Amino acid sequence: MIALIQRVLEASVRVDDETVGAIGPGLLALVAVEPGDDEARITRMVDRLLGYRVFADAEGRMNRSLADTGGGLLLVSQFTLAADTRSGMRPGFSTAAEPAAARAGFERLLAACRTRHPVVETGRFGAHMVVSLANDGPVTFRLQT
Repeated sequence: MIALIQRVLEASVRVDDETVGAIGPGLLALVAVEPGDDEARITRMVDRLLGYRVFADAEGRMNRSLADTGGGLLLVSQFTLAADTRSGMRPGFSTAAEPAAARAGFERLLAACRTRHPVVETGRFGAHMVVSLANDGPVTFRLQT
């Protein structure tokens, strides 16, 4: 499982001109499910999303996590993160989970995050989404389990 996380002042997802998910300060996580992503990998990703220290403490150092700040988490499925881009001029997607497995893995991740964090929003799996964000920093990290 891959997550590209961005510390944001705000972020939202629209589908067909309807806002389906929005947060204030927190993390936007673009998530790709890979073949073989089991419960252990999903649990590890939840731990990392909620515990990764990307927010400033009183001294301005990145020592606080989303769990510490109580900020929002916006999870957006994005299979293109798992693309194989090592050769050629077109990405290959054999490294991404098949759609049914990806949906199931993403939904398990979403459910687990919602049981452990108070503010979790999402986009719409498989839809054409318009993601808007104000990256704070900018701060962006790639997490992989």
